[in-house]
Order: sequence, then structure tokens, then C-alpha cells
Amino acid sequence: MVSTSTLRILEPASNILAFYDGRIPNTRLFSQEANWLDDGAYALGIASYVVFDGNDALVFDTGISIAHATLVRKEIERRGVTSIQVVLSHHHRDHVAGTQAFEDCEILASRKTAAALEAARDRFAKGTPPIAPLVMPTNIFDGVKTLRTGAIDIELRPLDIHSFDGLTVYLPESRTLLAGDTLEDTVTYVDEPKRLGTHLAELDRLLTWDVAAILPAHGDPDRIAKGGYDMSFVEATRDYTEMLLQCRTDPVLATLPLQEFVARHIQNGSLIYYEAYETVHRENVRAVLAS
Repeated sequence: MVSTSTLRILEPASNILAFYDGRIPNTRLFSQEANWLDDGAYALGIASYVVFDGNDALVFDTGISIAHATLVRKEIERRGVTSIQVVLSHHHRDHVAGTQAFEDCEILASRKTAAALEAARDRFAKGTPPIAPLVMPTNIFDGVKTLRTGAIDIELRPLDIHSFDGLTVYLPESRTLLAGDTLEDTVTYVDEPKRLGTHLAELDRLLTWDVAAILPAHGDPDRIAKGGYDMSFVEATRDYTEMLLQCRTDPVLATLPLQEFVARHIQNGSLIYYEAYETVHRENVRAVLAS
């Protein structure tokens, strides 16, 4: 059983809850042995989100374990929620591990995510920790989808950043974007190095959106609690992605530690430096140079 003892409930905006866990020094939830939960999501910090109004709630991602997802459900039901829809941002483990806690709810996902989950089901079940059962989406769609949670209008908008099946939640009234893994602080994790050009173009598209506040899955908990990031976060992510591509022709740039690589954006507050991302950055550079 994965512990939820360090999970924090943040309230970054009216009608939005963030269930944040991780970034706790010298703490592991699952095992002292290497595993995707402790060494990835928990080490970097991760939030799943709930948009709620009256009796209705939309849960954006199901967290890093069934225990985490169960706690989310208990908390929102304690607050009076009786109708739950779940939306999956993409197919990666740390966003779908808790689906069993919502197996009696409508689970929405893009067609790309549904196909990727089907392909990964056996691999996820054999992982450490295993994700079994993985409850599959019940409502599959293409493109943009509009929903309503209570009186709150919601748009599910695809973004091909970080993962080919990325999906975001946009609240047009408050101009809030729940970004999933499309944006990450300190820097994006490069999972598809051969597709960085596509991700760069999609970041340019994102810069045209009317967004006042950004709430990422992986980010600084204090910044999230205070309402999230502004659009300079997108610009910083775009610059970082472009610089990663430049590493192919600039060997000196490729050797810089993260703190120097994105120094300008740390200094202006667009990004918040977190030391664990030095490892992510080194892996990003290696992946890009090998692609």
C-alpha cells in the first residue's frame, strides 16, 4: 500500500483543488529500490486537480496510486460532490495509476490516450509498482470537447507537448489552464526527443491562447497554491525546448548545468529552480543528442 501521509490539499482558485504530493527530502512512498513512483513523480512533485461546483466535480488525472485517488474521492465527496467525471491528461503512469478508485465513474480520454493505454496495459501491470487493474476510458473523443461541471464551462483541448496524446483543461470564464504535463517547472521532461520540433510548434500555438493562470501537474507547490503561473511559463518552456535542439550543434551549451541553462528565466521568476531537475535536464540533453 502506497502511503498518502505527505499529500497536501491546495486551493489555488475558487472551485479548484490541487492534490499535491512529493518534493519531500529523504522520503519515499513505495520502496527503497528504484521505481517509477518514487524516482519520478514523487521526487519531482505532482498534482492532480479537481474542478467542482455544487454536487458536480471533474477530476483531472487520477494520481500516482489507488490510495491517492481514493483520498481525492473521499475529500470531494466530503465536500458534497455526488457526480464525478474523470479526465485523463495523457497515458503516462503517474497520471493513470489511480483509475480503479473511479471505476464507477465516466472516464474521458482522447482517442490517442485510449489506444496508448490499451497498448501499455500489460507493461503497466508488470511495472514497479504495478498498475493493476488499469480501468480504461469509457468516453473516447477526438479534438476539442466541451463539458459543464455545475455552472462551470470546461473545454478539453489537445496539446502535442511532452507526449503525443497531451490533453489540457481550459476554463474560459476564469481563463485558467490545467496543463497536465505539457508544461513543467523547472523544465519539461523530454519523453519524445524526435518530436521536439512538433512540441515547439505547439508551444507557439499555446502562446496564442487567452490564459491568465496555469496550473501544471509538476511544479512548485507554493506557486500552485498562490494561483499558478502566468504565460511567461510557456515562453520559458519554449526557450528551453529551442535550446535543447541547439545542443545538437553547440557542444558547450550541451554541457551547461540546468541552473545556468535557464538562468534568465529563473532570475525573472518564470521558472523556479528545483535541484532534482538537474538530473532531468542531463537526461533531456542525452536524449536529444542521441535522437
